[in-house]
Amino acid sequence: MRIGVVKEIKPAERRIALTPAGTRELAQAGHEVLVERGAGAGAGFEDAAYELAGAQLVPRAADVWAASELLLKVKEPIEPEYALMHDRLTLFTYLHLAPNRPLTEALLHAGTTAIAYETVEDHRGRLPLLAPMSEVAGRLAAQAGAYFLQDPFGGPGILMGGVPGVAPANVLVIGGGVVGTHAARIAAGMGAEVTILERSLDRLRELEEHFDGRVRCLMSDALSLEQGLRDADLVIGAVLVAGGRAPLVVTEEMVQGMKPGAVIVDVAVDQGGCIETTHETTHADPVYERHGVLHYAVGNMPGAVPFTSTYGLTNATLPYVLQLAVHGVAGATSADPALALGVNTVGGCVTHPIVAEALDHSATPLSEALAA
Repeated sequence: MRIGVVKEIKPAERRIALTPAGTRELAQAGHEVLVERGAGAGAGFEDAAYELAGAQLVPRAADVWAASELLLKVKEPIEPEYALMHDRLTLFTYLHLAPNRPLTEALLHAGTTAIAYETVEDHRGRLPLLAPMSEVAGRLAAQAGAYFLQDPFGGPGILMGGVPGVAPANVLVIGGGVVGTHAARIAAGMGAEVTILERSLDRLRELEEHFDGRVRCLMSDALSLEQGLRDADLVIGAVLVAGGRAPLVVTEEMVQGMKPGAVIVDVAVDQGGCIETTHETTHADPVYERHGVLHYAVGNMPGAVPFTSTYGLTNATLPYVLQLAVHGVAGATSADPALALGVNTVGGCVTHPIVAEALDHSATPLSEALAA
């Protein structure tokens, strides 16, 4: 199969979808790998490394898009890339279609088969291709929060871990999944007083065992959320619905009741955000103030650490890429139900029911769409 890799053009996105090591595995398996020149430079991977691994370097992104049967990306296509999509192409990337109608319509118009990393889901409900970037984003959320709690950067001048005789920062993490767990781990490691709110009792038991008393783990209900928000110096929104729009759990009125100078980090912003007052920002301009509260809502947080993120992503995605390259979409998804759940669009049809519901589309069964 002819597999393409292009440079990411989303602002401040420096990751690449495939390492040279991953390229070598694909090339050794007999596949043709096309890599846009300079695509890996932002993550620390030079063209020569890809060429040595067996890739063919291509000067123009448009030529990679046109020639590829399977295109690997990190982030969803943005408007300048819409015209490059075509009906012979399978696109494998983070898509986050539920809050993004223009991209969905562009994929449907092009007839592109689109497989979303974030909706590949195994039999235990885990999201193996979202997990590595969720781990990175959760850790970065705590770091970003600590940074913006400092006075020169707009915060109230609070040190996460405090000092002897002075209380540490009060950190509220909303959601106890992968993002929330890693955010809480880093915040607690910095010495903050951390509370996780989570709605699943089974998950709360797991968190209690995991943190062994170092973090408070509470059932997320209206009263605990309101009290937590009032007390918090830093709030990390870490709520996820696989493939769907993030639920809105913090209203504008709740934000108005927070401490002046408090900081919000909404990690769910790429799925629409779980806090009413957040809108997506960039690494170049990451924060804004609303109701006296500083908001950090960068939509591609792991892009801040592209070397780490690229390795983590390739480690997770490569087995699925090999399945697709060897068996094609129909064969690979028939053999692997987890990968089948990753398919969002085929031939002008939306095939993922949660995405379809979020966008008021009818969902076409995958087998029917592939057979058409």
